[in-house]
Amino acid sequence: MSKILIRGAKVLGGEPQDVLIDGETVAAVGTGLDAEGAEVVEADGKVLLPGLVDLHTHLREPGREDSETVLTGTRAAASGGFTAVFAMANTFPVADTAGVVEQVWRLGQEHGYCDVQPIGAVTVGLEGGKLAELGAMHESAAGVTVFSDDGKCVHDAVIMRRALEYVKAFGGVVAQHAQEPRLTEGAEMNEGVVSAELGLGGWPAVAEESIIARDVLLAEHVGSRVHICHLSTAGSVEIVRWAKSRGIQVTAEVTPHHLLLTDELVRTYDPVYKVNPPLRTERDVLALREALADGTIDIVATDHAPHPHEDKDCEWAAAAMGMVGLETALSVVQETMVETGLLDWAGVADRMSFTPARIGRATGHGRPVSAGEPANLTLVDTAYRGSVDPAGFASRSRNTPYEGRELPGRVTHTWLRGKATLVDGKLT
Repeated sequence: MSKILIRGAKVLGGEPQDVLIDGETVAAVGTGLDAEGAEVVEADGKVLLPGLVDLHTHLREPGREDSETVLTGTRAAASGGFTAVFAMANTFPVADTAGVVEQVWRLGQEHGYCDVQPIGAVTVGLEGGKLAELGAMHESAAGVTVFSDDGKCVHDAVIMRRALEYVKAFGGVVAQHAQEPRLTEGAEMNEGVVSAELGLGGWPAVAEESIIARDVLLAEHVGSRVHICHLSTAGSVEIVRWAKSRGIQVTAEVTPHHLLLTDELVRTYDPVYKVNPPLRTERDVLALREALADGTIDIVATDHAPHPHEDKDCEWAAAAMGMVGLETALSVVQETMVETGLLDWAGVADRMSFTPARIGRATGHGRPVSAGEPANLTLVDTAYRGSVDPAGFASRSRNTPYEGRELPGRVTHTWLRGKATLVDGKLT
């Protein structure tokens, strides 16, 4: 590999510096570095971050290649500045055996746009009745450390306890999709004023909060790690804050769309706004932003959920739930957290790289931008503003809630172990 000199980059938003990449590692960081023999990238004051890590991505392969594949999903990830993604288990077949997780892991290795770490199912077939092969998936070539039935809740308290006990043995974590199933039967949107006015089935906040309350207590009882997926309510924030004050090993994520969008958008009946958990109220959005800023919520995770056109271009009741997010996540975080003064760029690096890598044990990712570290990096033009055009997405799906919306920031370059995957906003 040739040398690359990134000249005049604001590392984590600080003063402009030069960063020299030699092979797969960062060789030096400083001012006035020698560019001899190196390809020079003029950063011109752009912000340089460690490669982003997404703890919650749906790549759909195997089984739903009509909506996304490991190739298209990782190309979308590279476009959004990500160098590692964790792929959820709700594929067809379900990633509940060593064979399936190894297949997904190897596809990521072959394509080379970003590292793919499979997430193993907690229960066989995501059915909630019997623990999946957690140990075999951990010991496989994929080295699974995160387990989740995302898309469904591990609703049985005994099964959840057993899963927490099992993963404790090897330092794993159970990532819970907190949704009490009986409380959300027939639910189509957030339960509140808007659902009452529209006559749509309401999805109460307590359906999420009751599961989180149960699971943090189980984690405390077992002495194991639990992670809360896509936390979406102000009440959930308070429960997690309380649990952390007790020393319980709980971490939590918020999606970009829950930091920006509210249930008022459902008045359009546009299925692009149909998502699980549902868009909540303005009060919830503001509570989530504050919680991400103060560390109660640990990370941003995209919950990138691609769907083919026909699954969204239909009436609200029949539409699939979910939004694509890999290619817009950083822009939404810039608008909601950086431009509001809630986080600086070092804080963004923590919430979108350092901490998700630590939670998921993603070796080589979420590392400081300093000499001797892996050259997993992303360069961001924070001064850019432009409207979102899904026609230009690398993802196979186009179900974004931001079409035509002006958002700040644009990823111009991404490097995976010193190899450029994105140059001047174009995939290599």
